Amino acid sequence: MTLGAALAACFAYYWLIRMRGRRTLERRARWLQWSCRLVVASMGIRCRAEGPVPARGLVVSNHLSHVDILILGAAMPCFFISKAEVASWPYFGWAARAGGTLFLDRKRRASANMVAQAMSKRLRLAVPIVLFPEGTSTDGSGVLRFHPRLYEPAIVAQAPITAAAIRYVNKGGSERELCWYGDMPFVPHLWRVLASRGFSAEVQFGAPQVWPNRRDAAQATHEEVVAMRGAARAPVSSEGDRGDRTA
Repeated sequence: MTLGAALAACFAYYWLIRMRGRRTLERRARWLQWSCRLVVASMGIRCRAEGPVPARGLVVSNHLSHVDILILGAAMPCFFISKAEVASWPYFGWAARAGGTLFLDRKRRASANMVAQAMSKRLRLAVPIVLFPEGTSTDGSGVLRFHPRLYEPAIVAQAPITAAAIRYVNKGGSERELCWYGDMPFVPHLWRVLASRGFSAEVQFGAPQVWPNRRDAAQATHEEVVAMRGAARAPVSSEGDRGDRTA
């Protein structure tokens, strides 16, 4: 199946679900997982998940590319927290809204408060929320500091927090070529990813844990992600190529 056919099938299946009944948040998350698996298969991406896949709570991951959403979304039904601009992207913005994504405008404090309130409600569901606490995507050379603010709803709810580490390997063995970072335009990067058919993606999940405060949780999960990524190659540093991208 081509990517275009996969996207069309995702759109058609969404409207079929909508016609059959009420679009609960859980049903939207399951639709997103089905869609991500279909798109991943159409792109020829070889995916592997290691560790216990979270069924609830907060999942915090390093951030390399917009492809991260496909990989994590294919691994489990989930809700994403994304930058506000994604909502206006052609097709992908619609798909994000349809899948129950929470959109965050990092320039507005009120937006962070609204997202935190929505997270508090969704943490009661048997569907995890995925957060990229670096706040931007990087070139993979390191894992930036995890910002602790949006850990707070999970801390208050005493919900489990799970660290997740994503890595990519293309045919040439380089992860950087698949990363979206700095001032890199979206469309040229998308075409380069599409041209890299057959690359591998791996997500490793740590053990879920309940934390007493957000700062300890952010520091500990950051260290865990660094350790998980370093387990498969030379250790990465805590500094990376900072950009203005976040998905």
